[in-house]
Amino acid sequence: MAKIKVTLPDGSVREHESGVTIMDVAKDISSGLARVVVGARVDGETKGLMEELNEDVKLELLKFDDEDGQEVFRHTSAHMLAQAVKRLFPDVKLAIGPSIKDGFYYDFDTEHRFTPEDLEKIEKEMKKIAKEKLELERFELPRDEAIEYLKENGEEYKVELVQDLPEDEVISFYKQGDFTDLCRGPHLPTTKKVKAIKLTSIAGAYWRGDEKRPMLQRIYGTSFEKKKDLDEYLERLEEAKKRDHRKLGKELGLFTMHGEGPGFPFFHAKGMVLWNTLENFWKEEHTKRGYDQVKTPIILNEQLWHQSGHWDHYKENMYFTNIDDSDFAIKPMNCPGAMLIYKSQMYSYRDFPIKMAELGLVHRHELAGALHGLMRVRSFTQDDAHIFMLPDQIKDELVKVIDLADHMYNVFGFKYHIELSTKPEKAMGTDEQWEMATNALREALEEKNIDYIVNEGDGAFYGPKIDFHLEDSIGRTWQCATIQLDFQMPERFDLTYVGQDNEKHRPVMIHRTILGSMERFMGVLIEHYAGKFPVWLSPVQVSILPISDKFNDYGYKVAEKLKEKGVRVEVDTRSEKIGYKIREAQLNKNPYMLIVGEKEENEVTVSVRDREDGDMGAMDVDKFVAKVAKEIEEKK
Repeated sequence: MAKIKVTLPDGSVREHESGVTIMDVAKDISSGLARVVVGARVDGETKGLMEELNEDVKLELLKFDDEDGQEVFRHTSAHMLAQAVKRLFPDVKLAIGPSIKDGFYYDFDTEHRFTPEDLEKIEKEMKKIAKEKLELERFELPRDEAIEYLKENGEEYKVELVQDLPEDEVISFYKQGDFTDLCRGPHLPTTKKVKAIKLTSIAGAYWRGDEKRPMLQRIYGTSFEKKKDLDEYLERLEEAKKRDHRKLGKELGLFTMHGEGPGFPFFHAKGMVLWNTLENFWKEEHTKRGYDQVKTPIILNEQLWHQSGHWDHYKENMYFTNIDDSDFAIKPMNCPGAMLIYKSQMYSYRDFPIKMAELGLVHRHELAGALHGLMRVRSFTQDDAHIFMLPDQIKDELVKVIDLADHMYNVFGFKYHIELSTKPEKAMGTDEQWEMATNALREALEEKNIDYIVNEGDGAFYGPKIDFHLEDSIGRTWQCATIQLDFQMPERFDLTYVGQDNEKHRPVMIHRTILGSMERFMGVLIEHYAGKFPVWLSPVQVSILPISDKFNDYGYKVAEKLKEKGVRVEVDTRSEKIGYKIREAQLNKNPYMLIVGEKEENEVTVSVRDREDGDMGAMDVDKFVAKVAKEIEEKK
């Protein structure tokens, strides 16, 4: 039998007979390794352990700790969920069941309404399936036979999936015991590894995300190799529930969502204080760095969106209207407006870089099922900027944007990692332009000595991009800042400048956001701080709590001193006991509470309570005012 060479990540090469399984290669390396591997990357493509190798390959064995390893593990978990549901509810029809970040789900069509009690039964059945150690066997069928097989089993959703596959697509199935599912794979060799399972929730989901198609029931779950890891994850989930920005937003009087405007947030007075504080910080930092603020219209003629390329690449996410018998679109992005501002005058090479910043309101059509508080909305304010520059300024300007993002995130206490996204399948421009743009982004990151992950094929349709993923206080990541280098828009809008040679040349541009959107960043901040904002951000920075009505006047005098220094303050003059007032201020998560009574009035002091540290004792009024003013100024 022919020999093949298997090259491992460390560069070592092993010889095996053609047809060897990946599991046998793992066993050959060590039996201990074979016990912990869950899948493999073969020449960069994720495969199951029972796949055969028939030619020379580069092989990377995956453990559960690897992201692709978790995907294989949880994809198998999704099949176990479907098998358990089929056993308990035989009439159910199957839709899709992928692995997702931190877990998996499966969509079902059934007249039965799943309940939390059902989840317990299904989970128990899944654990039984794990104990049965069922082998996952892959087989293929010709297209017609696959359709016939699925029709016989009443799986109409699967039939549609097969019918929509390209003619030359291999139709594969995976069988485990009494259960078979249409699936591309890969999977674990057996169900025995999936022991630590938790089904977490039930939700509705339209078939194929289409509101006109049937509403299915989606069961979410997660799975781990070890119960300890599952327990830790569930604890983090509980902590995340307590921090849910939708719950805290309502409790703290920041924002609400209403059925009269699905996906359109309503900001209350305290929410607007937080918004304006963020906006002022953003404006200050941009002014320092030479940005000019602009504002462009929300509604622009449809022809503009054809010119920009959004019509071909983005129209399904746009809203449209008709004005004076002409078609218009509500802007989903700010960049075409910035192009028109640029074109309104002629520039010389001496004018660059030109930095236009815009807090621009955009609208995007999101499916109802995807809406999620402030994190996924239909209207939001992007903290946009468009930087027009000469080709030899690209790297310097990219570095400056990276520095700005780094500075602003440090103020909020965020750590982050960076991803570089390259040319997508559907893109404008030549390969040469894309390569030049991608290399410029790489060089800027390397000059800053920043580690980054390459996200192949995930760039914008007009250019590659750098994305910043923030890590919050409980370890979750949020994608916020994005920096996109664009050679296409200047071309499409025929943007020019007069060079040193008195000839017309084409500028290069950067699209970038730092916060991402004001709405989403506020949501992230609410969850990051669990509503306990640092003093400079808190809608109410100081609560003054008079012990009784006769000390209200003194309370107002203290409040005036604080207001003179720009401190946001409330005086609680309700005829309630002081213990009740303290509890209320604590529930409102106000950073400081000042208790005032006869002793404080006579000595011109305040009794200070800190939100975290409790009673801090008496303090001279002027000293306290200076302390708070300094904390606000320094953005502690």
